[in-house]
Amino acid sequence: QVQLVESGGALVQPGGSLRLSCAASGININSFTLGWYRQAPGKQREVVALLTPGGLTDYRDSVQGRFLISRNNAKNTFDLQMERLKPEDTAVYYCTAREHPDQYWGQGTQVTVPL
Repeated sequence: QVQLVESGGALVQPGGSLRLSCAASGININSFTLGWYRQAPGKQREVVALLTPGGLTDYRDSVQGRFLISRNNAKNTFDLQMERLKPEDTAVYYCTAREHPDQYWGQGTQVTVPL
């Protein structure tokens, strides 16, 4: 059984930092494209950051330079380091692992950055 479990969500003041982690079980993340998505209230889920098995990364424009996705293959985990957080970063953050044709999702973790 595949499981992705996020942790690290919290309430953080604007300008602050937060690190989200995703622990995978039932798969070996080495061969998966890893990602973080988020969904704000009333909005569609959107991609935040992607990391390919080869180490290529892609970020949405609004987080470029502030967020960093990384993986630890030995621990079978991957993280999202978030810096200089803004109220518009408030959302439920989901981790995902994809290897065609399969894609797995975590249950989500709440990040709140108040006005």
